Amino acid sequence: MTHTRARLLSTPPVISAGSLAAGPQPVLAASGGLLLRPWESADASAFLSAYRDDEIRRWHTRRPSTEAQVREWFDAYREDWQQEKGAHWAVTRDGGEVLGRIALRGLDFDDGVADVAYWVAPAARRTGVATGALDALTAWALHEIGFQRLELDHSTRNTASCGVATKSGYVLEGTKRNAAVHDDGRHDMHLHARVPDRG
Repeated sequence: MTHTRARLLSTPPVISAGSLAAGPQPVLAASGGLLLRPWESADASAFLSAYRDDEIRRWHTRRPSTEAQVREWFDAYREDWQQEKGAHWAVTRDGGEVLGRIALRGLDFDDGVADVAYWVAPAARRTGVATGALDALTAWALHEIGFQRLELDHSTRNTASCGVATKSGYVLEGTKRNAAVHDDGRHDMHLHARVPDRG
């Protein structure tokens, strides 16, 4: 497994190695009839179409250019799960139509920390898809797997993503100055985080 930093720990890891790879990537039910499921080869066209949307391109500088490349990404997603590096889901309507993407990346089992990322296809925006998917993924990661901190960052200019994060209980912790490159230059990034409920 390659998900943890190579270091000597004075405390046991928060999450045991093998916790994810021991089983198949789960399908997660979300509100509004949404279903988060692993990506399938047949989703390549919908995935590629999403990355041709101006809004998605505005916030994502890594983009596939062909369906063949998309399928290579899907292969890498499956490998991420097996190596416990990340988990990537298609956000769908009842398992069929692809409405968006959500992922858990940068898994650190030692400290119990991971990063969340998502996008929503144009036709599904402002319908609660992002919030529903984020709520479902958050509940699974915090309460079933045992992560102790989920981080989510976005450009300070991306007000829609900021609204989704806040609605799902991700507290705005600060601004990372000049932290990421976009097509129009470097952007400051908002850092949000969610931890297990206390009290």
